[in-house]
Amino acid sequence: MAVTSIDVARRAGVSQATVSRALRDQRGTSEATRRHVRKVARELGYVPLQSGRSLSTSRSRRIGIVVGELTNPFYAALVASIVHELDARGYLGVLLHDSDICEPDSAPIFDGSFDGVLLTTTSDSRLADEIERRGIPYCLINREISGRRPVSANVPDNVLGAELVAELLIELGHTEIGVIAGPATTSTGSERLRGFRDALARHGIALHPDAVGETAFTIDGGCASARAVLTARPALTALFCANDVLAIGALEAATQLARQVPDQLTVVGFDDIPLARLRAFDLTTVAVDLTALARRATAHLLDRVEDPQIEPQRVVHEVRLVRRGTHAAPPR
Repeated sequence: MAVTSIDVARRAGVSQATVSRALRDQRGTSEATRRHVRKVARELGYVPLQSGRSLSTSRSRRIGIVVGELTNPFYAALVASIVHELDARGYLGVLLHDSDICEPDSAPIFDGSFDGVLLTTTSDSRLADEIERRGIPYCLINREISGRRPVSANVPDNVLGAELVAELLIELGHTEIGVIAGPATTSTGSERLRGFRDALARHGIALHPDAVGETAFTIDGGCASARAVLTARPALTALFCANDVLAIGALEAATQLARQVPDQLTVVGFDDIPLARLRAFDLTTVAVDLTALARRATAHLLDRVEDPQIEPQRVVHEVRLVRRGTHAAPPR
């Protein structure tokens, strides 16, 4: 039998009206009471019902899409394909910025508004933990959380992609190589750095600590980190950036430092976002089929929404190296 607000009120020692006000942050309850009621509701697994939910199907036909930095063009490319797939299946996608739901107790995805959740960022694993605890169908896209039992995820082959970049740079003759890595707390940041480092090591090349920068996946972060690495290690002739956004930042840093790309510095990215293909950047990168990544993850989530017996599925998507104008042999 489903837990009701009466059950929460009885356990919390308050009235049903107080439970309603506390869970909706309405006036008439103290902060202490709100915290107490939320704690009890969480312990009981209580989820308020929504009037917008279909009475015949018990579904809202709405899917929450949790994204990170909204100015990052990677998310624009990913979300466009997600929304297309949702629309084809008769669902509405609602964007939720991860900073708006950093407190799982008050996250809107737990009030019954959504049938499922797509996580394109994993900056706070507590959110995924709470989603799983409440039995809400979800799927990770592009990111994973280590040490979890099998969950639904669609991710690129990060290690192979990084290895392809390492092999390219070695083929060109580079030995003074740097990396602009994403946050070590993300699977994309850690796996791409590990794959690249291991591939270089197999050829007897070690990354100097000063040649490795770690930063958020933003253009500004990529620019600042690349400037720091290139300043600390002026002999570097190549930079591998853990995604295209970082690579675009690195290109700006190279311009600021008067380092010509590709004649004096090779820059390689990862993802092949639409901006990477513009002649202004002409970025050598590792291509991920973002459309296939997003659509397959979305379709799988909707299948699980409609049939909860379907098991979680982890899919690793193929990647390929795309050679454009930002790579060359090291200067002699």
